[in-house]
Amino acid sequence: MDRSWEQDILALERRGFSGPGAKERAIREELGLAPVRYYQLLNALLDDPRALALDPVTVNRLRRVRDARRAER
Repeated sequence: MDRSWEQDILALERRGFSGPGAKERAIREELGLAPVRYYQLLNALLDDPRALALDPVTVNRLRRVRDARRAER
């Protein structure tokens, strides 16, 4: 994944979204991705040390959320 995609995904994750479907709409319109593909890329990005170096606050927050969801299963 190239650096601009990493930055675009992390920037979208930093934003707040109001209302159901707002985030998915932004994913489609701004990034041109299907939400399923976006979440696949995001999940891979969370394991990438370059992403952690780029935005440690966002990556660590998303890792905590992911880990909590996995623990619930």
